[in-house]
Amino acid sequence: MKQVLAKAEEHMNKTVSVLQEDYAAVRAGRANPAILDKVMVDYYGAPTAINQLAAVSVSEARVLTIQPWDGSVLKAIEKAIQTSDIGINPQNDGKVIRLTFPQLTEERRKELAKEISKMAEESKIAVRNIRRDAMDKLKTMKKNSELTEDDLNKAEKKTQELTDRFCKEIDAIQTKKNKEIMEI
Repeated sequence: MKQVLAKAEEHMNKTVSVLQEDYAAVRAGRANPAILDKVMVDYYGAPTAINQLAAVSVSEARVLTIQPWDGSVLKAIEKAIQTSDIGINPQNDGKVIRLTFPQLTEERRKELAKEISKMAEESKIAVRNIRRDAMDKLKTMKKNSELTEDDLNKAEKKTQELTDRFCKEIDAIQTKKNKEIMEI
């Protein structure tokens, strides 16, 4: 019983972590190095993350600076950013690449808010699916006489409490990200 609950909690934690990573990649009008996490550069034939090839820093509120440790990779980084879906044109001065994040329009903010709500709902669905799987395992254990009726009821109650806790956490994360996006 404890193993089933522990495994369910672990999976729910992973779901929340994935949501936070996805939210970090959403552009909110201010410079955020996490937006480059999914951009891969072809470095000597191997796809490599930008943060492994260069120092990525926020030089101003809406400017991201990428300074490669190896100058020969500058063009490759620039090309990778241009072909990615982040929608920002890099400015290359020969030593450093600068990404200037434009101010978000009201329409774009609303689009992002919808996108964020959708991501949160998908995470909640994943959490509920984890709950369903845990409940099924507990019922199977009861059927196989590994659990008593009382133990099953306690375990189901704890599983529901876990689900509620993680759904509230997802809501809190969503609210925070929405607030960040709607900020001007």
